[in-house]
Amino acid sequence: MTNPRIRAFFDEPTNTVSYLVWDPATGKGAVIDPVLDFDLASGEADVRSAEAILAAAEEAGVTVAYVLETHAHADHLSAAPFIKAKTGATIGIGAHIRDVQKIFRPVFGLDDLTPDGSDFDRLFEDGEQFAIGELEVEVLHVPGHTPADLAYKVGDAVFVGDTLFMPDYGTARADFPGGDARQLYRSIRRILSLPGETRLFMCHDYKAPGRDDYAWETTVAEQREKSVHVHDGVSEDEFVAMREERDEGLAVPRLLLPSVQVNIRAGRFPEATENGVSYLRIPIKPVRHAVTDG
Repeated sequence: MTNPRIRAFFDEPTNTVSYLVWDPATGKGAVIDPVLDFDLASGEADVRSAEAILAAAEEAGVTVAYVLETHAHADHLSAAPFIKAKTGATIGIGAHIRDVQKIFRPVFGLDDLTPDGSDFDRLFEDGEQFAIGELEVEVLHVPGHTPADLAYKVGDAVFVGDTLFMPDYGTARADFPGGDARQLYRSIRRILSLPGETRLFMCHDYKAPGRDDYAWETTVAEQREKSVHVHDGVSEDEFVAMREERDEGLAVPRLLLPSVQVNIRAGRFPEATENGVSYLRIPIKPVRHAVTDG
């Protein structure tokens, strides 16, 4: 089994970790969960983070063949279209992105969105295998955070997306539309059934209380022993009760509204209007005003 070379890129504004993963024998590689730099207050987008990944790929002699999304993120916008434009890479995501598109199409009134996943170049099914050079990649469908979450097993490494955080921080939320804490528990246990030495790479880190540095790599054995949410011995019912109670107190991600409507379309913005500007939608719920008689 060939093991990958891995370089991580941490985006502190969104606490997101993107990865450049490549086969040392052939130089073929993939970018996992790339971040588009987006300023919500000004509406300005930039590609400096994606350019840093591509610069690192060029320096290492890596040809980027894939952009792999673990799911349709709610906390950052994807830079997948930029990387595809620069490299010709194939953009891949889980086949259940169709379910996520169906959920959010009416939320944002996206009448022009056909919820068939066709915005992406490749839709991966659970258990599917493909190659990056001589690296064998296995796709694991790990729903719960969203219906479409994937983990990518590349040699001795697994890129877990938002299913897990570092052991001292816990697990992903499961309260987004289509999320399910019971599914999340089962998905996590599936990942933790892999050999103990399997390396696990997180998509986010928020520095747990008492830890001063960001971290994003752990192992199956460490998660099973030390995870504050799902260490060995935590039952499914215990986890579900904890997760649902915890989720009730969590704030909505700052970039949720722009992120979801862009990311379910493979990171693409709506077509620009005549003035050259693209516009996103903000759903506004009806406001009830007090009405009194007389």
